[in-house]
Amino acid sequence: MRALPTAAFLLAACAACRPAAPPGTVVYASGADLQSINPLVTVHPLAKQVQRYALFLTLVRYDSALVPRPYLASAWSWSADRRTLTFTLRGDVRWHDGRATSSADAAFTLEAARDPATAYPRRAELACVERIAAPDPRTLALHFCRPQDALLDLLTDLAVLPAHLLSDVPRPSMATAPFNEQPVGNGPYRFVAHEAGRRWVFEANTDFPAALGGTPAVRRLVVAVVDEATTKLAALVAGELDFAGIAPMHAAVVARVRDRAVLDYPLLFTYGLVWNTARPPFHDPRLRRALSLAIHRQRLVAAAVYGFGEVAAGPVPSAHPLAAEVETPPFDPAAARALLDSLGFGPSGRRLAFTVLTVGAGDAALEQLIQADLAAVGVDMRIRQLQLGAYLETSQSPARDYDALVLGVPGDLALGYLRSLFDSRRRDEPLQVAQYANPDVDRALDRGDLAEVQRIVARELPITFLYHGRGVQGVHLRVRNVRMDLRGELASLTGWHLAR
Repeated sequence: MRALPTAAFLLAACAACRPAAPPGTVVYASGADLQSINPLVTVHPLAKQVQRYALFLTLVRYDSALVPRPYLASAWSWSADRRTLTFTLRGDVRWHDGRATSSADAAFTLEAARDPATAYPRRAELACVERIAAPDPRTLALHFCRPQDALLDLLTDLAVLPAHLLSDVPRPSMATAPFNEQPVGNGPYRFVAHEAGRRWVFEANTDFPAALGGTPAVRRLVVAVVDEATTKLAALVAGELDFAGIAPMHAAVVARVRDRAVLDYPLLFTYGLVWNTARPPFHDPRLRRALSLAIHRQRLVAAAVYGFGEVAAGPVPSAHPLAAEVETPPFDPAAARALLDSLGFGPSGRRLAFTVLTVGAGDAALEQLIQADLAAVGVDMRIRQLQLGAYLETSQSPARDYDALVLGVPGDLALGYLRSLFDSRRRDEPLQVAQYANPDVDRALDRGDLAEVQRIVARELPITFLYHGRGVQGVHLRVRNVRMDLRGELASLTGWHLAR
């Protein structure tokens, strides 16, 4: 086993770290620059959290139980036919340049988001929005093409932008707008500075409405770019960072350091073996079940991620309120052998061999553990590691020239990714299991019955789900009242405070 670095080694490694930040500052490590602070063009996960929890406001936000609650919108209502959604906006929120935030800003943001020229990543979710109206400064109305079952999850994610600063920017130029480097927000933190590749600096907004929490207790938030894992770990141990995402193997090191703790929390990120269900013999759900029975998921979690994961029965982690109770295929090598034998792949038949594609060039620990489990039931799994570009080209090509993939599947809080993965009528999703055509799934999606989708997928196993990832953060205990959950690492930011 690889030797873990000691705290003394890490302190020495950080001898050249910068001086301590000013009092009242929290320093949060990011593995890469935030890409853009403009929510219309951002896919970087941490950047999106800075947008919706620090710099800007969304119309609606989720509480810790993932129930939509008012934020910039103080209330909303549906028309009798549920084709018109009307928001009443707060009247006490101002942009950091002093201008009032109004429904015109929200209308501008949504119009820009549904314009193909903007290239907003979630534009498809606005396809049924036929018209957006802002009849007065505090009223916003969305008119839909058909009755809606619920609020769009997008409204909790897309932060509202200032129309007076961005309406003159051509939509194709939104990604390079000067605003992106000098943003003006309306949230609990103001933008102060950005040093490319080094840090973003935000300070508490002393004019933030008291009804929304008022001035945050943490006076300054610095997002420091630290792209090397050992440097990040060393800076956390030395006290130069208050928060740092760490590898599971380093959790024991951090836990031994005074005034540091390890915080782990559920993620919407699930790992699985994606089968090419259009290619025999993987078209047969009995074979997919046999292979699933042979895999020791609990061992995968213990050995590959040091226990920081949850054995997966399906695409939704148990912490999510919309998770359905489904059977996790047990680890049962005897049953796997019997089923393989019945399909002609046992001692009296031919030996099953296939290749799994994965990303990387390292030791492929997860894949090797799966390989060993399958070898124990007489199956030869070859591992082929590809660079990310080649992996994406192969996995997303219409030809789908592979047997199986090891894939991490990112999710969203409204479980819209279930449609992206399993709706056989959609061919435009890069992670879609396009070969898996099941009319029962399509009908369940049309009804909005996401629990039934989960049950069918758990039974048919187009993906052998392995485990749900968990986030692992090293935290300095001087920062109090921190909660991280499915909403993200910064969801409780405005409630953080520093120990005296």
